[in-house]
Amino acid sequence: MRGRPADWLLRGAFGLFVAVLVAVPLAALVVAGLSEGPHGVVRAISDPVARDAIGRTLWTAAAMCLINAVMGTATAWILVRHRFPGRGLLSALVDLPFAIPTLVTGIMLVLLFGPQEAVGAWFSERGMPIAFGSAGIVLALTFVSLPFVVRAVEPVLQELDRDEEAAAATLGASRYLIFRRVILPAIAPAIAYGSLQAFGRALGEFGSIVVVSGNIPFRTLTAPVLIYGEVEAGSAGTAAAMSVVLLGLSLALFAVTRRMRARMRGTDA
Repeated sequence: MRGRPADWLLRGAFGLFVAVLVAVPLAALVVAGLSEGPHGVVRAISDPVARDAIGRTLWTAAAMCLINAVMGTATAWILVRHRFPGRGLLSALVDLPFAIPTLVTGIMLVLLFGPQEAVGAWFSERGMPIAFGSAGIVLALTFVSLPFVVRAVEPVLQELDRDEEAAAATLGASRYLIFRRVILPAIAPAIAYGSLQAFGRALGEFGSIVVVSGNIPFRTLTAPVLIYGEVEAGSAGTAAAMSVVLLGLSLALFAVTRRMRARMRGTDA
């Protein structure tokens, strides 16, 4: 395998595999989405229903990022800085959303927060419906994306030099001041990296949303669910045009997170 022909054969085989599996489907989507030119894309996303669905996808993903940035960082802090019974179970629960099918996630949330269930009825009676509302979308996105922030922040916290915190405490700094001035600047890139990964994941979330949102235009319809509806209705061109928009956003986020990861590791992207 050290000979040049064998090397080229091996590289070509793996390169062909990646091209067939990833590059070819992406190219097919771009060709179909741009079949009518940029005007076709603009026309597809200018439809009021599509515009509202894309906007809802973006703001619910942003809300999820804010929640996970705080709660994910707090969870990582507990896992790294504290030793307590059940710590291993908590760590396993963090990764559980990756193992559960997203469709099952949606069903779980409906069974808990549906308007006919005790918990869901309690919120609905107080004007705060969870299932079949925007809150359910944010909750589903938070569930499926939590591991991104936790697992991004956790190794950075483990590698922090505790001597700097001890020195700050010796100088009279409070715990809050130590966190804000010493710890937070060190873990902020990891928080941003994990949050952007979660945002990119949320842009394409379908399985949990299609169950928990109710898919009501101008109320709970998101872009991935709308794209699926367009395909079901036979409007594959419109679906492809909208998909190109989401693909562009996802690729931009991928480039940013790849660059951030390279900087965190001290290497070139």
